[in-house]
Amino acid sequence: MNVGLLGVGTVGGGTYNVLKRNREEIARRAGREIKVYAVASRTHEKIRQLVGDEVEILKDPEQLVTHPNIDIVVELIGGTSAAKDLVLKAIAAGKHVVTANKALLALHGNEIFIAAQKRGVMVAFEGAVAGGIPIIKALREGLTANRIEWIAGIINGTSNFILSEMRDKGASFNDMLKEAQRRGYAEADPSFDVDGIDSAHKLTIMSAIAFGIPMQFDKAYTEGISTLTREDIRYAEELGYRIKLLGITRRANNGIELRVHPTLIPKRRLIANVEGVMNAIVVKGDAVGATLYYGAGAGADPTASAVVADLVDVTRMHTADPENRVPHLAFQPDAVRDIPILSMPEVETSYYLRMRAADRPGVLADVTRILADLEISIDAMIQKEAPEGEEATDIIILTHRIVELNANAAIAQIEALPTICGKVVRLRMEELS
Repeated sequence: MNVGLLGVGTVGGGTYNVLKRNREEIARRAGREIKVYAVASRTHEKIRQLVGDEVEILKDPEQLVTHPNIDIVVELIGGTSAAKDLVLKAIAAGKHVVTANKALLALHGNEIFIAAQKRGVMVAFEGAVAGGIPIIKALREGLTANRIEWIAGIINGTSNFILSEMRDKGASFNDMLKEAQRRGYAEADPSFDVDGIDSAHKLTIMSAIAFGIPMQFDKAYTEGISTLTREDIRYAEELGYRIKLLGITRRANNGIELRVHPTLIPKRRLIANVEGVMNAIVVKGDAVGATLYYGAGAGADPTASAVVADLVDVTRMHTADPENRVPHLAFQPDAVRDIPILSMPEVETSYYLRMRAADRPGVLADVTRILADLEISIDAMIQKEAPEGEEATDIIILTHRIVELNANAAIAQIEALPTICGKVVRLRMEELS
């Protein structure tokens, strides 16, 4: 099987090296040799040093996606506009496609999969979610007997590194962001990572496979970690919780939840103890229960591992009739359902509420009265001792599960009390039990 590489950066170079290093083992698994036939790159000399004389180097990527000798196009250029055009041209030319581009699939996956189905070719994308963790295969094949109930994942290593360091060192977000940039974990513009957008791209893909729905990135709720304070991380720890940026998708009675936000998780959960740049995903199925997938979510070799696994899958199924292949989104194309995505006010979860309140009698009574009127049940409450010389203190309340619409109403009423200073800090909580 001849492969054309679109993009020979970190992951592209890793893919070439893994294919070359493990050539014999891969051929034994796939049933035939898989080799890089051509690459598309404008940095000709640099790429020639990597691939030697045995690989054709093309400056025009359109030449690669329509090349008559190429069977599989591997798209690793990133972005969405050029990548989308090239992928669709490759499909139109009858090429199978392997991609690690989560943004491309989250935004344009529906169109790409329809085109591939009509043309009878495969689109594989294990590397698009969680790097080297084979979560797509697990959802699409390994858990196919299950009715998936929910997925919760740490799927952005940069944010997880920042939160781990903030907790361990008692440092601020800004200081740990600079440290992440110094180590090369965060980009100069880190917004995709710390604002939850990268996680939402990946969650959109997993949600579509888990529940048999179209990609609907535009309906995903995203909230980042840039406003988190060391105080809330410390208070969460005191209460037996860790704060992680979680992507959560859940099957509810009236639709599908699709949300990314900082979340308190009990410290006793395995996923709460995932540190640094590592990724982890918990999937809850009705038959198997909760299963945990852990590993490196980025990097040259981990992502290349997923890309090459896709190449082996495509090679194995190359001669199979299209209707006998594993569907792109796990469900047969005519069985994909447009189930509504819930807006955040409709979502039910638990809450951590922190407020700065005047240290005098009656304040707690006013707050609890508001919660009671809105039928919000309190799970735990702590009033911190006021610092010497100050007349205000922190009150932390943990609630049982409630609809977010009611939580929003309660927060608005609490903030309107004359004894409450400033805004109420609200973080969501998940037991993941």
